[in-house]
Amino acid sequence: MEFLELVKTRYSVRRYKPDPVPEEDVMSCLEAARLAPSASNSQPWEFIVIKTPELRKHIAESTYSRLISFNKFALQAPLIVAVIMKKGHILSQIGASLQGTPYQLIDIGIAAEHFCLQAAERGLGTCMLGWFNEKKVRKLLEIPKSKKIALLITVGYPADSPKPKQRKEMNAMVQKL
Repeated sequence: MEFLELVKTRYSVRRYKPDPVPEEDVMSCLEAARLAPSASNSQPWEFIVIKTPELRKHIAESTYSRLISFNKFALQAPLIVAVIMKKGHILSQIGASLQGTPYQLIDIGIAAEHFCLQAAERGLGTCMLGWFNEKKVRKLLEIPKSKKIALLITVGYPADSPKPKQRKEMNAMVQKL
């Protein structure tokens, strides 16, 4: 698939089929994320693949509450991947501090999008979730306090089709000097 076609194909899936995700597809997505660039090659990420139904259910339940129910679709996803942020190399930490730029978050975003684009290329759907009860997920996954859970990514076969993307016009966001 041509790259721009892949980018147009990838969307945030919020309805999943119950079909399991083949291990080779999961590994392909993880390899794409592993190869992502990062500041000073710090690679400040780890991935936890959650397949076990009971644990996956508890993780999915951490993404919504009685007041906020927009992530209930996570219960349908046959797979959830937790993206864990570690401290980067000292050089990237110093650079981030001096520049006031959170390089680790940028790096995590790049790796997560590599994962999601590879998933789309393999016919899978994904949705990155930033809204979840980190304390609950941290306890369930036994994540030490020295690391942060940056994102959860739901993964599976889409049970719907993408809607046309609504984006700003190019001239509204690009300035040529």
